[in-house]
Amino acid sequence: MIIQLDKNISEKNKKAITDKMSSLKFKPTEVLTQKGDYLIGTGKADFDIRDLGQMAGIQDIHMVSDDYQLVSRKWKVDYTTIDLGDGVKVGANDFAIMAGPCSIESEEQIVKVIDHLKANNVKIMRGGVYKPRSSPYSFRGLGIDGLKLWHQHAKAAGIKIITEVMQVSQIAEMYDYIDMYQVGARNTQNFNLLDELGKVDKPVLIKRGISGTIEELLYSAEYVFSGGNERLLLCERGIRTYEKASRNTMDLNAIPILKEKTHLPIIADPSHGIGIRHHVEPITLASIMAGADGVIFETHEIPEKAYSDGQQTLNFRESDNMIARIRKTLELRESF
Repeated sequence: MIIQLDKNISEKNKKAITDKMSSLKFKPTEVLTQKGDYLIGTGKADFDIRDLGQMAGIQDIHMVSDDYQLVSRKWKVDYTTIDLGDGVKVGANDFAIMAGPCSIESEEQIVKVIDHLKANNVKIMRGGVYKPRSSPYSFRGLGIDGLKLWHQHAKAAGIKIITEVMQVSQIAEMYDYIDMYQVGARNTQNFNLLDELGKVDKPVLIKRGISGTIEELLYSAEYVFSGGNERLLLCERGIRTYEKASRNTMDLNAIPILKEKTHLPIIADPSHGIGIRHHVEPITLASIMAGADGVIFETHEIPEKAYSDGQQTLNFRESDNMIARIRKTLELRESF
């Protein structure tokens, strides 16, 4: 059960509502976000919803059977749009293209990627300054100094930044230099990190776990929402299966299923989803036709010289061509 409270509800009325919920054998939990004040009721008892709905201080009430209540589409029919400022939005009627290298490597690289994005009217740049690598001997990013340098150039160019946060201590130090936090596949169930991201007023993109289910991804988003941050996006990036022909198995099924289950924007990551450069484009276009609200992919001037994930990274010419086809595919989708 989700109860939306009036903006200026009195403490007396709020207590009366929580007492009534308890009497109906529902445990009340208050969730205060950037956009509203909610009471989440967990319980199984049957009751007449009018017993609660008519009480003073209640704006609306919804019965939601899913355990992930706040991210469920059962109470919020309209899809959520995430506003990054300066006219850059993601979700509903605002399809987003996010592109950039796997790792931020140097100032020269930053400038070249930004120039490439500007030439294609792409407003969001991805890149890693803290890199979770399978081998401890691989390049692991330039850290906060690299982020500050990246932010300086991106801000001057009107480009928004999305980058991965790996631990709680990085949230505050990154805050002034990013527009969107990314929770990587290895941290999707790092609940301490998710709890802390619920306390910040910046969008958070959560990637599906390496072997995670759709339900587990929704639970991860519920952690952040229930912590107070409802500016959330979900990302399908492929899952680990027994198949060895590709890096991961891109679960295109997940996109329409998530669109049915949640009001949050759904982003597709074809680079990690298949992990093979010349197959990234068809998976991208298929993701769009499956209903994705945006794509996030890797591009580098010379992928063969990239510090990480060169095998799945498009060069600038390939990226130019794919962005043009993305826009043609969107036109086709909108004509249906």
